[in-house]
Amino acid sequence: MSDRLQSPEGIIATVNAIAAPSAAEPLVRSTIERRGVGPRDVLIEIRYAGICHSDIHAARGEWGPVPYPLTVGHEIVGVVAEAGAEVTRHAVGDRVGVGCMVNSCRECANCRAGMEQYCLKGNTQTYGSVDRDGTVTQGGYSTHVVVDQDFVLRVPEAIPYEKAAPLLCAGITTYSPLAHWNAGPGKKVAVVGMGGLGHLAVKIAAAMGAEVTVLSQTLGKKGDGLAFGATDYHATSDPATFEALKHTFDLIINTVSAPIDMAAYLGLLRLDGTLVSVGAPPQPLAVPVFSLFANRLSFAGSGIGSIAETQQMLDFCAEHGIAPEIELIDAGSVNEAWERVLTSDVRYRFVIDIDTLR
Repeated sequence: MSDRLQSPEGIIATVNAIAAPSAAEPLVRSTIERRGVGPRDVLIEIRYAGICHSDIHAARGEWGPVPYPLTVGHEIVGVVAEAGAEVTRHAVGDRVGVGCMVNSCRECANCRAGMEQYCLKGNTQTYGSVDRDGTVTQGGYSTHVVVDQDFVLRVPEAIPYEKAAPLLCAGITTYSPLAHWNAGPGKKVAVVGMGGLGHLAVKIAAAMGAEVTVLSQTLGKKGDGLAFGATDYHATSDPATFEALKHTFDLIINTVSAPIDMAAYLGLLRLDGTLVSVGAPPQPLAVPVFSLFANRLSFAGSGIGSIAETQQMLDFCAEHGIAPEIELIDAGSVNEAWERVLTSDVRYRFVIDIDTLR
């Protein structure tokens, strides 16, 4: 870390980071301030940070007002560099991770139920939220972060260090609905899209024992999909796909962040089937209600998982040898990587080597 200075709250660290100056400008190297390590805090020296499409949406103001300059990144893995006096869950030297949230109210019904990702007052996001001390949270495109121990995950040794970061968002975003809707033996699951989210959904659903089909715009990634555990792969650009697969699936996980023909996809579900969207298109989706009536169908959304479920996901991935396919980049290549994400030119997730930012 660079300069350290005193504040009324204690020692604050000024650390290297990559920041978005505005919605229209490229990312730039910068510095941000991290709060001092409180009694229940963990200081993490970040080693790797994944690039999520959400980072781009947020930094470019596509999901609402942004407190610029903003450092994004909510797929974070590193090592504990310092632990507060009351920390019991983590120790200096531990391999740890941080995902999409760093706090919640701890008091609402959802938080008390262990579903802090659905905090009724809004969980504190890893970047762009107002933190407990009134400052704006800054994300993982930086060398260090300070996080309450309750929101820090243990990263199993069995998961390759550089590949672990995308599991903290893409992994839990797909694992949570698959677990909630009971993907497993005897269930037919379709995954819409074969990108950063989709390829992990395929791996996880297959490891759960489900029969997995990929629905992608073209057959360009068919070899990958089958290698990741899918038993079938179809092109959604071919109208015959929707006729051939009518009333086939128990569960569809839609990972794409673009509008889809809801009637066509709902028609692929069998009795009591569910279509779950985890992709977040900026435009509203039109849901034809009569399509739901036909087979007592459900259309649902799912966010990330709780901290407990995220740890469960990491342990599951370690047990089953699941890790994302990544392209490791240096800190100077992030703007180029963002442009490639927008054209789907990555198989399947970019990860920043944070050592190149020190």
